Amino acid sequence: MKAAPNAWHELPQLLSAFSELATAFIESSKNRPVAGQNIAPPELCLSDSGMTIEHLVKQFSEHIVPNLSVSTGPRYWGFVTGGATPIATFADWLVSTYDQNVSKGDGSIATNIERQTIRWLTELFELPSNFDGLFTTGATAANYLGAVVARQFAGHQQGINVAEDGVFGLDVAVFCATPHASMLKALGLAGLGRNQLIRIKTQPNNEATDIRALELALDNSQAKSKIVIASAATVTGTDFDDLMQIRALCDKHQAWLHVDAAFGIFERVIHGANGRTKGIELADSITLDAHKWLNVPYDCGVFLTRHLDYLVASCDVPAPYLVTSKCEPDFFSMGVENSRRFRALPVWMSLLAYGKQGIRQWVGKNIDQAQQLADWFVRSPDYELVYYGKLNVVLFKPKGQDDSATKRLLQAINADGRIFVSPGSWQGQKVIRAALSNWQTEQVDLDIAKSALTEIIKAL
Repeated sequence: MKAAPNAWHELPQLLSAFSELATAFIESSKNRPVAGQNIAPPELCLSDSGMTIEHLVKQFSEHIVPNLSVSTGPRYWGFVTGGATPIATFADWLVSTYDQNVSKGDGSIATNIERQTIRWLTELFELPSNFDGLFTTGATAANYLGAVVARQFAGHQQGINVAEDGVFGLDVAVFCATPHASMLKALGLAGLGRNQLIRIKTQPNNEATDIRALELALDNSQAKSKIVIASAATVTGTDFDDLMQIRALCDKHQAWLHVDAAFGIFERVIHGANGRTKGIELADSITLDAHKWLNVPYDCGVFLTRHLDYLVASCDVPAPYLVTSKCEPDFFSMGVENSRRFRALPVWMSLLAYGKQGIRQWVGKNIDQAQQLADWFVRSPDYELVYYGKLNVVLFKPKGQDDSATKRLLQAINADGRIFVSPGSWQGQKVIRAALSNWQTEQVDLDIAKSALTEIIKAL
């Protein structure tokens, strides 16, 4: 029998197939190759008549599942990827089932659950209660909101409503030492221009902002408005900017401070408000990702700001058919999307189920594991530890080899399938990045990784 859109009587059959597929994938995640080896799409044609559920599941099982990455697993160390916990996975199943559009507050509790979850995140990260915000598709969307809100702030300083009248005539300078690629994309999308960014010198041998260089750049700038983008932590070296000093400079120059803290903010659950993120509570806006170290499913970013009025001014476009009687702004008026899925639910359930202690436990464990891996590279006769920023990312390369050898090694490691890592660049040389941010990673996974790395480099 062909699948039909209105055939909810087929739900038991679909749930049975779902249970089998999900269970098999999760149970195999520690033994199958971490990365898919054949990523070309299957040679299938779009038919007129469709296919049966049995045939559909068979095609998916044979052609798709074997070539998926195990990004949920304990040895996927590429980029900065968390693996969804059981509770977060369960919650995400429910998100699709209940199919809520979390834009306006009428008719569903989902909108207020998102508001409650945002408040809980500010508590988790010890941020003042004047921070507010919303869930986004990821750090790129959150950084984009950071750019447009800062742009609106700059316009307000100059008597221009940028959201209404555009950036024409706006005089603004943007300063950053080590912007993430998503931040550069955001500057382009916001009309501020990627090439207009004023690059600030970094500190010697790391990616953190040289405070004296930033001070000179701000002093020498003739721009009417200034925006400073800081990092906690940088994506390659996991270096943290001195946010207290940067805030002081921003106050002196009446500049907006946006902090990209996509995963670095989780350092705060270990060392608190006086750790390496000290001063983030003084930012004007913050980006973070829940699908990184909070280990909820993709996609799930967060944008926070102390200036909700600028956010609403940037995003609100009245639509009569969506007007409600509520005084507080709806998410329709606060973000990019008018249609928004209930992505707060996996975070809401995770915070309730695991609590601060549970999240602190896996973040601390990953940091300790990264330290152990860095120490192993230091002792290795075959590898060179290029940099370790004392968080969860380790940079390495083959000892005494050039960039082409590093590239070949990266390809060999990922083809082997026991671990997955991603490329990087550090002070002009190609490196390999291992980013540990999965709640499931244990000592056995480090042992497997060390064995794999030893065997692979000797075989090259």
